Amino acid sequence: MAAAPAGPAQQTRNLVLIGHGMVGHRLLEALAERGALAGPDGGPGWRAVVLAEEDVPAYDRVHLSSVFAGTEPGRLALPALDEDLVDLRLGDPAEHVDTAARTVTTTSGAVVPYDVLVMATGSYPFVPPIPGADAAGCFTYRTLYDVEALTSYAGAGNGVRDGVVIGGGLLGLEAAGALRSLGVATHVVEFAPRLMPLQVDDGGAAALRATIESMGVAVHTGVGAAEVDVDADGRVRSLMLSDGTRIPADLVVFSAGVRPRDRLAREAGLAVGDRGGVAVDEHCRTSDPYVYAVGECAQTCDGRVYGLVAPGYQMAEVVADRLAGPGGSVFTGADTSTKLKLLGADVASFGDPFADEPRATEIVFSDGREGVYKKLLLGPEGQLLGGILVGDAEAYGSLRPHAGRQLPAPPEAFLLPSPDGAGQLPGAEALADDAVVCSCHNVTKGAVREAIAEHGLVDVGGVKRCTKAGTGCGGCLNTLQAVLDAAGVEKPRGLCEHFPELGRSEIYDLIRTEHIRSFTELMERYGSVDAGAGAGAGAGAGAGTVGGAGTVGGAGSGSAAGSGSGAVSGCTVCKPVVANVLGTLAPELGLRHVLEGEQAALQDSNDLFLANLQKDGTYSVVPRVPGGEITAEQLIVIGEVARDHGLYSKITGGQRIDLFGARKEELPAIWRRLIAAGFESGQAYGKSLRTVKSCVGSKFCRFGQGDSVQLAIDLELRYRGLRAPHKFKGGVSGCLRECAEARGKDIGVIATAGGWNLYVGGNGGTTPRHADLLAADLSAAELFALVDRFLMYYIRTGERLERTSAWLERLGGTGGGIAHLREVLVEDSLGICAELEAQMDRHVAAYRDEWQAVLEDPAALERFEPHVAGVRFLEPGRGRAAVLADGTEAALFKDGTGEVYAVGNRDPFSGADVIANGIMGTRGGVPVVASPMHKQEFDLRTGVCLDDPEVALPLLAVPQVPKGS
Repeated sequence: MAAAPAGPAQQTRNLVLIGHGMVGHRLLEALAERGALAGPDGGPGWRAVVLAEEDVPAYDRVHLSSVFAGTEPGRLALPALDEDLVDLRLGDPAEHVDTAARTVTTTSGAVVPYDVLVMATGSYPFVPPIPGADAAGCFTYRTLYDVEALTSYAGAGNGVRDGVVIGGGLLGLEAAGALRSLGVATHVVEFAPRLMPLQVDDGGAAALRATIESMGVAVHTGVGAAEVDVDADGRVRSLMLSDGTRIPADLVVFSAGVRPRDRLAREAGLAVGDRGGVAVDEHCRTSDPYVYAVGECAQTCDGRVYGLVAPGYQMAEVVADRLAGPGGSVFTGADTSTKLKLLGADVASFGDPFADEPRATEIVFSDGREGVYKKLLLGPEGQLLGGILVGDAEAYGSLRPHAGRQLPAPPEAFLLPSPDGAGQLPGAEALADDAVVCSCHNVTKGAVREAIAEHGLVDVGGVKRCTKAGTGCGGCLNTLQAVLDAAGVEKPRGLCEHFPELGRSEIYDLIRTEHIRSFTELMERYGSVDAGAGAGAGAGAGAGTVGGAGTVGGAGSGSAAGSGSGAVSGCTVCKPVVANVLGTLAPELGLRHVLEGEQAALQDSNDLFLANLQKDGTYSVVPRVPGGEITAEQLIVIGEVARDHGLYSKITGGQRIDLFGARKEELPAIWRRLIAAGFESGQAYGKSLRTVKSCVGSKFCRFGQGDSVQLAIDLELRYRGLRAPHKFKGGVSGCLRECAEARGKDIGVIATAGGWNLYVGGNGGTTPRHADLLAADLSAAELFALVDRFLMYYIRTGERLERTSAWLERLGGTGGGIAHLREVLVEDSLGICAELEAQMDRHVAAYRDEWQAVLEDPAALERFEPHVAGVRFLEPGRGRAAVLADGTEAALFKDGTGEVYAVGNRDPFSGADVIANGIMGTRGGVPVVASPMHKQEFDLRTGVCLDDPEVALPLLAVPQVPKGS
């Protein structure tokens, strides 16, 4: 066999890539990162030609279903490649490969020579050979074209009411979710005896099935599709199953698996696997040394065809190493661990949960009420072979790196909350350095530890920047934090670089005791001068002048934000914290609305628009429903609002109705209708009280010992609008049967024969914790007094984003945090109980619905307009979206000196048009904006992402605006 070309090219050589999907795109990115692509003037490197079948560039197929939820298809586009480095030929796929002449002929007739050819042709959907499978109304689900065709057919007046998905695997359940989002009654048909047969076992499938069926999706397992019945017009009208059952159907989606696209390889005489797939060796090289194959079209040396993106990325890295250098890396197999959310249900599997080991031991936890199933499979020596998590996959990040290794704690510690209530998952400190903690980018614990030591990293953000760990699916973030903790990294004392000596609780005390009424005043008196230095210096460096790209001289606005660095300084950490504290202390300081004056420039995107930002850039609306009690008329109004605005509706775990998919400009109109029906803001967007869940209690239940519904309503109405270090929740159960799950809440109340028992510090989040009993057999008055004290003491002493559970554990002391709380809140050891109660009374007296206040304020309503007409509408420290003359959507920002920055509004990581809604501030003296999606920061002078320098926002031109306009 001839030697395969490898190592850096000494002159320009031709690389042809067939296919421009996610894996092919990653190969090109990897070559660019290694400096192995030749520029337009030639020179050492590879000149890449990409032959793409689709007429759109590579996009994120993993999140294809989000298009059904309203995401614009263009937002799925992967970061664009440099046109000077890659010749991308869309809509002209390869038709023939001549390995002797080393050429590829395309469908247009073009003949493209190559020195190396890489096949990244992916796979195609399998459609079972049954009668009627080609009828109108039959679809596959693989590409944007499929999504467009499916959506068009369902909404084109074809009377589509019922739909069937053939296939109950990963793609099939995604397709089912897509049909549900289109308002189609959905059936899922799976030939295997259970759903997701390759990922979960019988127990996991049963839990998943119960969850899916509870959403109204009909599931048929152990049967196949026999025939698609069509009407006289050739359109689908029903589906016959192999057992004779007939399902009414106006639409059928085939999602019964995929097959490798290996036709080109077969016709070119390349070796293929017995069951399909281009056969490759450990370097992803085919039987022809000048041809490689990566992704779903390749059968690797372990005899498998991988249908996941992460293994494809690893193959791309191997080929990039081969073409750019010595090619030392190899692909001999991949981690097929997955963590997904399908139809709202968490599903995860890792390692080999089906390992054929006769001496293996299964550890299983199952809760049929909650649709939770967890299984760990241990080998004969106690090593973790694999596991399955359904309904609750929080432990995935801690368990996955231990696959093939000994667990650092009893397996029950990963499946159940700790007996002492701490709930902290063990793991990272016991991992060996060669354990992979980030499978998306194949980053080991040792690599993370080395980066921490070499670069002095102190947080997960730094780890992400240096190693790329955590920048893929995000499933390893908790593990990365655990590695930081295990490395003994001393966390900075202060909140951020702008307040290096002050934490949140100290800032709270300063604002409360000194009556500081603005961020500017706090910064001038206690902030770091050095942190803001240079915020205006060099603002135009590399950015052009007025009318050019980047910045222009804008007008001062006279806003309360003031001038100078104060209006720009601050960051994504301290600004929201100060905004939160000011909101809590508003009654003491005489402040009004959270969006009034300078406060608006401090708010994170959720609080700025009083709604929850979703992954596609739209918002959710959650009206308050105290105690879950709602009238029929109110239900009708919610339904009408959802229908008229095309919103997805979901009943939440907190007994409310969540409406998804609203654009920010729609929010005022939606809230006018809701408020008219008697609703108010549910504040699902803030660090505040979410809900107080309740059972029906003594109103209806024969076991109820207390009126849990009324108490839940009273609690929620008393503490609504109260801002805290983190969100907090409540629950009231009418008896010890605990149907409201009160002991999993920050504030939990259970009725007894003697009154009410109060539990505090519970948490059902990332680290579940049972609440501790603070006091027993309380009257209603005693209960409210204790809750007043508990919440106000937490607000005073809690740190940024610290849940009550973590706060309670941090309090420590003899007997633990609960003993300390009893001393302070029950025995009044600090003499502050009356003060805490009085402060809560002031909050209750001052409460006003935030959305009602916005609707009565024209200036506040103006914020919800989709775009501004020019920079004169900008406020210092806060961005706005604008459409430029050429139609480009820009994000405009103005600092306290009037300097205006213009960058592209599209977040390159999520694809959503949200950059204008991010927080403007400084980092190391550099003016930045933090994306509201995941807080990546971008230098407003250059557009470069400070967290990933390979990503940048485009710098844009804005028109000159005269001073004083």
